[in-house]
Amino acid sequence: MRFRAKIVDLACLNHFSRIINTIAKLAKTCILRLTVCKLYFIFSDKVANGGASMWCELSQGNFFDEFQMEGVAAEHNEIYLEFVPENLWRALKTAQSAKAVKIKLTNKHCPCLRVAVDLPSLSSSSRIVTHDIPVGVIPRRMWNDFREPSVPDFDVSIYLPVLKTMKSVVERMKNLSNFIVIEANLSGEMNLKIETDLVSVTTHFKDLGNPPWASEDGCQSSAQGRDLESMAEACIDIKKLQQLLAGQQVNPTKALCNIVHKRIVHFVLLHEEVSLQYFIPATA
Repeated sequence: MRFRAKIVDLACLNHFSRIINTIAKLAKTCILRLTVCKLYFIFSDKVANGGASMWCELSQGNFFDEFQMEGVAAEHNEIYLEFVPENLWRALKTAQSAKAVKIKLTNKHCPCLRVAVDLPSLSSSSRIVTHDIPVGVIPRRMWNDFREPSVPDFDVSIYLPVLKTMKSVVERMKNLSNFIVIEANLSGEMNLKIETDLVSVTTHFKDLGNPPWASEDGCQSSAQGRDLESMAEACIDIKKLQQLLAGQQVNPTKALCNIVHKRIVHFVLLHEEVSLQYFIPATA
């Protein structure tokens, strides 16, 4: 089992660092799945803790100048590692003006991702700072626990409003309640609502547009044949939504949300070479 990679392009490095920062805000620990073409960051919370889950995938070719890996076996050419994303982000933060960053899976005293940052120096000799990030190697028998979550059969799919606007609304509401109701319909309308014994607050968004899923790829969803005005809603943990919006550094070109009525809200953030999915289950 071997893995080594190198990033030379500063823009790619900073973009990669921002993605890791976003992931660190959503998950204290996560799984890094390495394949020949892609990296996946996977997190699924225990149902007892609210059961939120994340699936982020990026194509290695858009970030790395060199990328070599050999998986557990020829027919299972993948590696699954458990690690703390905050540690990786801290290591990458020291690399903002680096000439290159190398990442390598090593096993000195325990398995580690070694991040070697080649910093510019005034003399001809180079300054290399290394960070060793402990990782746990996930055995093959457990890989099935980290398969891509299936996209639920949603009632409504809608584009999100500008994330900064949504973030400031949610931050104000979070002081009033631990829960927020997201409701939307197929006419491009979405409401964020807080209802407590003392206060009831609603923010309305209009003309957001609905993605053309159902018609495009024949993907059957319960949205087909649904009354365009009728709202699908889910009441979710406001902290989890705030985490997603506050940690948002992917700057998506498209952001949308799928609602399964009273069951789950599925957020999808897309940026050219990155897709991040975040699932927040509804509270009873």
